[in-house]
Amino acid sequence: MKSTTLRKTAPAAAALTLLVGLSACGAGNEDSPSDGGSSDGVSGTLNGAGASSQEAAVAAWKAKFQSANPDATVNYDPSGSGAGREQLIAGGVQFAGSDSYLDEDELKQLKDKCASDVVEVPTYVSPIAVIFNLDGVKDLNLSPATVGAIFEGKITTWDDDAIKADNPDADLPSTKITPVHRSDDSGTTKNFTDYLDQASDGAWTGGAVETWPVKGGEAAEGTSGVVQAVTNGQGTIGYADESQAGELSKAAIKVGDDFVAPTTEAASKVLDSATPVEGRDATDLAVDVDRKSTEAGVYPVVLVSYQIACQTYSDEKVAELVKSWLSYVTSDEGQTASNETAGNAPLPADFASKVKTAVDTIKAAS
Repeated sequence: MKSTTLRKTAPAAAALTLLVGLSACGAGNEDSPSDGGSSDGVSGTLNGAGASSQEAAVAAWKAKFQSANPDATVNYDPSGSGAGREQLIAGGVQFAGSDSYLDEDELKQLKDKCASDVVEVPTYVSPIAVIFNLDGVKDLNLSPATVGAIFEGKITTWDDDAIKADNPDADLPSTKITPVHRSDDSGTTKNFTDYLDQASDGAWTGGAVETWPVKGGEAAEGTSGVVQAVTNGQGTIGYADESQAGELSKAAIKVGDDFVAPTTEAASKVLDSATPVEGRDATDLAVDVDRKSTEAGVYPVVLVSYQIACQTYSDEKVAELVKSWLSYVTSDEGQTASNETAGNAPLPADFASKVKTAVDTIKAAS
């Protein structure tokens, strides 16, 4: 089975300082969060890093979690999915946010670091919007092959015949197309290119990758960087978590015989046909998405955004803090908070039940 990965923009929350030196997981990590002396909730400092697409959701979760646990502090560095996974494996943080699930090599390394299984759970589903900025054009339909050819650099002007075929009633100018892509390793890029790889009928040849493979266009760091570059340009087109796209125009993508807009409702339907990644432990709920779905109302250009942690921690206070955080993030209250604040699609009830079972296994090493 092919490994793929899955993940709206409210103004991005300011990146919080990552406190270096606090251990992540594993039997050899003995540092524990500072004790705030809380008698009711958990206490201490929890450090995480990863997907910039999670930034708005983490801000919402952090505010409510810290309100309920006033002696707990959560820091999150939105350094990108790849960087977050690397920091978790290296022991620099206690959880990672990622729009791509761990590959087999990363999984092995993290298991060794944790000295236990890994808890890898989806936290929400989010559509990846194809965002654009083109004078006089607010609504745009694009087929998968057309999107692939645009980002491959094969379609270079907005009045190209392929775009006209998808938009017969639009007044399309001859403006040059400037594709904008991520400059950093990105789970959003991995999911977007995986969609193009599977659904564009060969128009995209770059594969499913976290590092953008095509020369040309404009590069920008992070989700906010792509949104800013598209906003400040003219004739620009990019891809970003829909929750962070702001007032930019978003293309409707052809699915079957219809064009579907990137909404949370359309995105959440993909979990109904997603398949578990083979060979994973019971606490690893990584899934592969059906990018070629033709089901009515489904938007297959999505990411499933994960948070990743160890199942076992050497320090009991660390285990309690990680478990409490992940329990809140994936709870009904946490899912409502990210939906209302960041516009992410909540997990379906049956899937959320599986996530709870996995998170409940987090504990201190005996």
